Amino acid sequence: MKRLQMLMEIAIFASLGVVFDMIIPFKMPHGGSVSLAMLPIFVMAFRHGIPGGLLTGALVGTLQLFFGPQILTLVQPLLDYTLAFALVGVSGIFASVVRKAAFDGKRGKLIGIVMVATFVGAGLRYLAHVVSGIVFFAEYADGPVVPYSLVYNATYMVPSYLLCGIVTALLFATAPRLLKYSMRGA
Repeated sequence: MKRLQMLMEIAIFASLGVVFDMIIPFKMPHGGSVSLAMLPIFVMAFRHGIPGGLLTGALVGTLQLFFGPQILTLVQPLLDYTLAFALVGVSGIFASVVRKAAFDGKRGKLIGIVMVATFVGAGLRYLAHVVSGIVFFAEYADGPVVPYSLVYNATYMVPSYLLCGIVTALLFATAPRLLKYSMRGA
């Protein structure tokens, strides 16, 4: 029953991630946007650890392929969508520390850990986009491709990290019960 609940949560939170990605205040001309798409992935990563985070992220990235992706080759969608968002779930490595800080009522520590954990997840996604930019989007570079990809992807990933990190930290600081895994009827 616990596994079924986790799978249902993954489906629901992945759907939320796709919806959050459609509510975008800022979109880059060659792909990438500032959004809350990583928020549900972080929630699942902190509730269920790395497996929950990876699966939710991979599903968010894969579902985004149905809603106006920018695809140049067959390999690029895997790197820019499925893998990039799955890597956000690696933040689940901090799940037990996040839960402990939340349940012990240590708000300052909780916020700090969540910001570090979301930095790791968002940072790994950023690296996937940078590699994709170097390999697949070099034609758009004005000058050397590596610095261009680093800067281009940072213009939307840094605000996305800050937005998602702050919202995630505030969410768990005000409602730590969201980290609890409850089974109804069991």
